[in-house]
Amino acid sequence: MKRIILTGVAMLVLVLSVASWADKDNESEKNYRNGQGQGVQLGPRPFFLVEDMDPGQLKRKLERCSSGPFKRTDFSIGHRGAALQFPEHTLESYEAAAKMGAGIVECDVTFTQDKELVCRHSQCDLHTTTNILETSLAAKCSEPFQPAVFDENGNLVTPATARCCTSDITLPEFKTLKGKMDAFNPRASNVADYMKGTADWRTDLYATRGTLLTHKESIALFQKLGVKMTPELKTPSVPMPFDGFSQEDYAQKMIDEYKEADVRASKVWAQSFNLGDVLYWIQNEPDFGKQAVFLDGRYDDPAFDHRNPATWSPAMEQLVADGVQIIAPPMWMLLEIENGKIVPSRYANAAKDAGLDIITWTFERDGPLDNGGGWYFQTLNGQNPNPADPDIVINNDGDMYEALHVLASKVGILGIFSDWPATVTYYANCMNLK
Repeated sequence: MKRIILTGVAMLVLVLSVASWADKDNESEKNYRNGQGQGVQLGPRPFFLVEDMDPGQLKRKLERCSSGPFKRTDFSIGHRGAALQFPEHTLESYEAAAKMGAGIVECDVTFTQDKELVCRHSQCDLHTTTNILETSLAAKCSEPFQPAVFDENGNLVTPATARCCTSDITLPEFKTLKGKMDAFNPRASNVADYMKGTADWRTDLYATRGTLLTHKESIALFQKLGVKMTPELKTPSVPMPFDGFSQEDYAQKMIDEYKEADVRASKVWAQSFNLGDVLYWIQNEPDFGKQAVFLDGRYDDPAFDHRNPATWSPAMEQLVADGVQIIAPPMWMLLEIENGKIVPSRYANAAKDAGLDIITWTFERDGPLDNGGGWYFQTLNGQNPNPADPDIVINNDGDMYEALHVLASKVGILGIFSDWPATVTYYANCMNLK
């Protein structure tokens, strides 16, 4: 009898637990559909870009859908939130990304001195992304502020420097900081000037408050906003293990915080430039590992040539054999010029042929494109060496939609990170991309 009663109680607890989890998940799904009662707000930028496009079929198609309606889409991924104009990895940046229709939002994950996970693009970027240098916590920075040095003719000899890391401070200390636009002035002679330097095509208009978040807080916020999540496990800037905290502990802790919050693995795209992290998730957290994203940063290796498969180690086929299902290179590695037209690169075709899905980055990060753009468009603007076709096809802001169209329709990407999600949301809605 006791066994029957205990079994019944256990079953009741299980049912209630499942029901509670289902309620949370249903609430998140509802939030995802209706954006907490707020319609998607794109602002003027996508319309400005469409107007700036060269005449053609794509421009006409994008013009025809200008009246909307516009819905949230997983194709549009908020890169650090909405970092074009909001301080990155802040509450305000994340909320802006959701309002602009990003279906997935990113928290870059690193850790504090007391080994708590927080959202920062780098473990050691607090000196350029927060106000730490003007607080008493500046005394704890790995490298204190050093003013710029000039020669007798006023020429810069040594730029101003500082280095402040999340691992320099505890979580309670971290939470006292305020986010700012990621920038610094290398010619600064004092802290106040050093903290300036925002690019003229960005703005400090929304930098008057930047609320920093822990990784757990970002999860709770994303659940409230109804968006899906793509955390990136950042490479530590300190030797590992850190006070007994190993790389595996770090990778596991990030996943554990989703499990503790009852977030379905299908709503999480864990990312890392470290292939070892991705393989760890595949082997130890297979539900999360099956859509873990290998961020391909091999372009930093002088021996790597994205046009030459013989230099790709591991090869695309080996990645698939190891269980990797999604690869994410910068978008320039996926595009090439052929006879004056933008086409998928050899790298893009090889990834698809091997069976890999593709995500890419980062839209709206190069600033104005009237001069061809910068690093992210380098295979289309002549900056990348040894092009197959020396033509330059980027010469106005509207051209970014031409590149995006090839990425979506020819390369077949799952989605793209953007510093201003509205731009991608507009395109995805016009093309009926989910």
